[in-house]
Amino acid sequence: MVMVRKRLSAWLALSRLPFHSVGVLPFVLGGVLAWRQAGVFRWDICGWGTLGVVLVMLATYYAGEYWDYREDTISARRPSRFAGGSGVIPYGLLPRRAALWASLVCVALALGVGFVLWIGYGTGPWTLPFGIIGILGGFFYSTRPVRWVSTGVGELWIAFCYGWLPVAVGYYLQAGGVAPLAHWLAVPIGLTIFNVILLNEFPDYAADVTTGKKNLVARLGRERGAWLYGLASLGSWIGLGLSLMNGVPLRALWVYVPVLALSLLLTVLILRGRWRDRVKLEKLCGLTIAVNLGTTAAYIFAFLG
Repeated sequence: MVMVRKRLSAWLALSRLPFHSVGVLPFVLGGVLAWRQAGVFRWDICGWGTLGVVLVMLATYYAGEYWDYREDTISARRPSRFAGGSGVIPYGLLPRRAALWASLVCVALALGVGFVLWIGYGTGPWTLPFGIIGILGGFFYSTRPVRWVSTGVGELWIAFCYGWLPVAVGYYLQAGGVAPLAHWLAVPIGLTIFNVILLNEFPDYAADVTTGKKNLVARLGRERGAWLYGLASLGSWIGLGLSLMNGVPLRALWVYVPVLALSLLLTVLILRGRWRDRVKLEKLCGLTIAVNLGTTAAYIFAFLG
């Protein structure tokens, strides 16, 4: 019984369940937007779609645990809650191959959910292609030989797959199309998740450089990476403003103003080099996730109000 609990705990850690919110929330936003703009919303479609999103994210996280084994083993010497994987594989809590097989199973199940939505619910011809795009961006983020994370564009893939894609798919599955406003919503969401990934690479910098992992921070260095964080933050603020000018209700500001204040503070701290302190960096990573979730929540609040 003790062994079963340990295995279950290891799988839960490997699945990184708290990090699923950054994909599920934009998908829910797309559904809410469909309800407000097109007057359609079905809970069963939303449920199946959410399951598909979660499965794609699980496939992504499991694949990363398998393919990033070398750098995660180095990072495990100085663990972080937001970088270096879950630590389950380096600590030997589960065999490495289990992560790979689990990832492949999740890919197959995600495709199965796509067929259920497309054939069973008639959600439209783009149902499967959208799902496949998500799999290409997520599963192959770390998986060789593609390995987007080492191409210099992996972070952009994540911005797309956790920004535009879930909002667009959430809307499409309900309404059979993608509203122009969805593109505006995706800009600040995508840029804030870009910053999440970018800053999460800071704690792993030494391990990534040692193993030849060519993500953006490994290529640019942390000093220039901090400035890139600032540029992405600026873009997210501008993007939010443009979305308000293109149809987002102004009540979004009720939630977004404190999020903006937090984002400004984080940007100033990062540009001033507070990331050099590992304890402070851990907090900066966590609060950057809060900015992303808060941005999406502001939009959901605006359309539900």
